[in-house]
Amino acid sequence: MKAKHFIFNEEYIREKLELLDSRKRLSFKEERFIQSAINFLILPHKNEPYDLVLIKRVNNNKDKHSGEMAFPGGKRDYEDENVLVTALRETEEEINVPRSRIHVLGSFDDFVTPSRYIITPIVSYIEETQIMKKNEEEVSEILTIPITFFANKKNYQERTYNLHDDIIAVGRYHYKTTSNKKYIIYGATCHMIVHFIDLVYQLGLKASRVRRLIPEDLISDEFLSQYRQEKHKYQNKY
Repeated sequence: MKAKHFIFNEEYIREKLELLDSRKRLSFKEERFIQSAINFLILPHKNEPYDLVLIKRVNNNKDKHSGEMAFPGGKRDYEDENVLVTALRETEEEINVPRSRIHVLGSFDDFVTPSRYIITPIVSYIEETQIMKKNEEEVSEILTIPITFFANKKNYQERTYNLHDDIIAVGRYHYKTTSNKKYIIYGATCHMIVHFIDLVYQLGLKASRVRRLIPEDLISDEFLSQYRQEKHKYQNKY
């Protein structure tokens, strides 16, 4: 697919997404899991493909996702009316973008993590001129990465393996900046990017006949242990 197809088109992307409360959207509810949300944040450019805004979390021994690449977001607070409020609040806290300047487009399926988080992605965009400033206590870097990098099949690595007669996929991206800094994007962040690209542009990045994790998988200690072993081997292979 040519780069011009990835120039930001608000209506086109909005049509591919669902409302947060839509029955078409896969939504998980499990009391043993932590409800959370991320802001799948788009940064448009005039006549050029848009970027995705990601953050690199600070190293913190108390954070299960310390040092990882992620979208702005976090767990739902008791005061949050819903996970949309969570995504907007966390974006404001982490990269100092006022929620009044975030334009929400829609949502897509929930994802789960081995740390027993349920993540709801909220897709939105900000204006190209919007200033972003990191919260030093939570964010070590803010990165804007072209959607064309993620859409290029050569940049996406995926391994599949059998767990309890199901085929589970684990994927990742290796991103390198023009100054030769390297980042690994994996886990739920990687899976959500792939899901979004396949949903909006039908590129088929994800291997066929595979599935992602669901809450029932992670309630089983045996399944979770095996999954973590496979994931650990894959992440440390390269």
